[in-house]
Amino acid sequence: MSPHITTRLATLIVVATGCTWGFYWLPVRELQDAGLDGAWGSLGIVASASLVLLPLALGRWHDLKSASLSTLFFIALGGFAFVLYSIAFAYGQVALVILMFFLTPVWSTLIGRFVLGWLTPPLRYVAIAAGLFGLGIMLGADGTLPLPKNLGEWLSLVSGGLWAIASVGLRVQPKLQPLPASFVFAMGATLGAAVLAPLLAPVPDWERLVSPVAAMGWALAGGAFWWGLTMVGLMWAAPRLDPARVGILLMIEILIGAVSAALLAGEMLSPLELTGGALVIAAGVLEVWPVRAHPPKPGSI
Repeated sequence: MSPHITTRLATLIVVATGCTWGFYWLPVRELQDAGLDGAWGSLGIVASASLVLLPLALGRWHDLKSASLSTLFFIALGGFAFVLYSIAFAYGQVALVILMFFLTPVWSTLIGRFVLGWLTPPLRYVAIAAGLFGLGIMLGADGTLPLPKNLGEWLSLVSGGLWAIASVGLRVQPKLQPLPASFVFAMGATLGAAVLAPLLAPVPDWERLVSPVAAMGWALAGGAFWWGLTMVGLMWAAPRLDPARVGILLMIEILIGAVSAALLAGEMLSPLELTGGALVIAAGVLEVWPVRAHPPKPGSI
């Protein structure tokens, strides 16, 4: 495959991933409506993903055995972060959950600068200021203190922070192939959801599920399609594109999520929340915007 075709294919996969994840709240809400409250629906999704990916991962068993424990840990941590994001849709407003998660670049920059001592270009500080200011506007849009108002917003913020830690950790660790990495990612999510599910909601009464067959279908679709196919595709495509391009293309998830939630769930953002959201998006763009034409010096980001 020529480099030009590879780039176009990778771009298409990244855009498709962002679009499909903009609809990810649908299976979570459908499972909630079926009777799988709290984290139980997300547990069904990620457990399905683990089962679907297991035979594929076993085919790459050598890659898993040779991977360092630190690499496996950060991949699993990323999965745990993502399942918190998934659970957040059961408790919070879709657009706000997505926007708060997309503050991840802000947390990544802060970790790189103040924990690892990486050099930070001035434009990154502008991104941090824009992101935090936007967060404050969104959280204080109702005239109260700018703090998360529900469990969904708290989970989204925590998930973004953990995803930032996982992302920074993976940058300095040896890489793992997409298929085994996706399995470890799903297993990290499954273990995390299994711990949280009984803490957040009672064990479901399986005999009283509204539609057990439909619930199983949504869980399998969420696991096989969103957590399986799209994640494997993204892990293949992302290394083949400039990181800035990947970051900007994935932001289509915010638009798709906000519009789909408004049309299908009647969740509308207020003018102040839209303003704060615009600042968060601007922060994300500034964070991944190229700041120098020549290669960065060692230790910089």
